[in-house]
Amino acid sequence: MAKQKKTGLGLFGGTFDPIHCGHIQSVQSVASWLNLEKVLIIPAHIPPHKSSSDTSPHASSEQRATMVELACQHHPVLACDRREIKRAGYSYTVDTLKQLKQENPDKVLYFIIGMDSLQSFTTWHQHEEILTLCHLVVNTRPNYCISQLNEATKALIDSRCAQNTNAVSHEIAGKILFANPIHIDISSSQIRQRIQNELPYQQWLSSEIIEFINKNQLYR
Repeated sequence: MAKQKKTGLGLFGGTFDPIHCGHIQSVQSVASWLNLEKVLIIPAHIPPHKSSSDTSPHASSEQRATMVELACQHHPVLACDRREIKRAGYSYTVDTLKQLKQENPDKVLYFIIGMDSLQSFTTWHQHEEILTLCHLVVNTRPNYCISQLNEATKALIDSRCAQNTNAVSHEIAGKILFANPIHIDISSSQIRQRIQNELPYQQWLSSEIIEFINKNQLYR
């Protein structure tokens, strides 16, 4: 049997402050599961949902993008896309998706998010238009379950959830898929706290990123 042609394009946005092995392993798993041609990791410049001083990025846009590039260099299916950090103002997902759809009209776009992002998705800028441009792929994490989601999100899942990849194979956009969980229960904020408190953190980062963080004295 001929191997299925890879035509899908994965998109994974975030602050990546810093990018860690949980990010990498989860998107690699999704790429393999959906037979994706490429996954673009897209560092946000000014994330609209992270405007407070407690949650705004700690490293600069350029530093975060460089760390993403360092993380991608050993994984051919992954690539850093800097379009959002080059864009003035807030990084709205819908604008990025419109650009990518224009650039890749023949590819199905799969926008990869976490359960925490799914929780707030119905409040995102033009979230309904987002679903006309791509499928959502939700990376589940330990300690998150659908019963914890708000009613608006549960209603969205009820109307859009696809039970398996076959359910989206003939659809251009509009479905929500739940990926198999990757059991790495770590977040960028926890890594930053561990660095600041001089606790071990190296197991969650590549050697190149550890070297970059130390060289630039990040998160101290």
